[in-house]
Amino acid sequence: MRGEESVMEGTGISAYEEFWQGSRDTLPLVLGAIPFGITCGVMGLAAGLSGGEMMLMSLTVFAGAAQFISITMFSAGVSGWGLYVFTTLLVNLRHLLMGASLAPHMTRLPLAWQAVLAFGMADETYAVTMNRTLATGYHPNYHLGANLTMYIAWGASTAVGALAGSMIPNPLDWGLDFAMPATFLAMLIPRLKERRSLIVCIVSAVVALAGALWLPGKWYIIAAAAAAMLAGGILEGGGTCAD
Repeated sequence: MRGEESVMEGTGISAYEEFWQGSRDTLPLVLGAIPFGITCGVMGLAAGLSGGEMMLMSLTVFAGAAQFISITMFSAGVSGWGLYVFTTLLVNLRHLLMGASLAPHMTRLPLAWQAVLAFGMADETYAVTMNRTLATGYHPNYHLGANLTMYIAWGASTAVGALAGSMIPNPLDWGLDFAMPATFLAMLIPRLKERRSLIVCIVSAVVALAGALWLPGKWYIIAAAAAAMLAGGILEGGGTCAD
């Protein structure tokens, strides 16, 4: 495919190998996502949704935070699909920022590729894909391998929670919820090799902590991401923090 070849940035390995490399690199993050998927299934069942409805939600929405909030709203008796859609869009605003950073690579792909890869993009798969892009260049098959691995894991773990129901205690009570941020930190810290990256990291961390204290809901995530982009843009444009 000509569009695919145009974004193969010299990694030197085949499309097949890229796909499986993306899958392998995502597996550590899958371990952190599984407890959330099981909990999502358990919560959905407790809220009155059927196992089939929970599976349909996970396979079509594929957004953990949005699903948790939607289940909570459903359990509270909130009616009106417009409110559910608006809340989902609000929670997932960070995807606009993630998509913008990958746009220079993805816009050179055929529209079908763009649609499939955009649908499957989650926090974990974005982190893996961007990490690889910065290291060796972007490859759509790598991105697809990462996305598909997380998609299957999320659907399967949700199914386990929905089918097992009350037989499974809340997995987050085991302290496994720390696995995901710990994995992200392990991916982030090695990239803080120069002053610019370190400054951007500190700015986003300070804004996130302040926002968590003073902003409602999850707005601190959007605020931290926007602050990081602004700081990075200023430093990149001003050239004050050379490598």
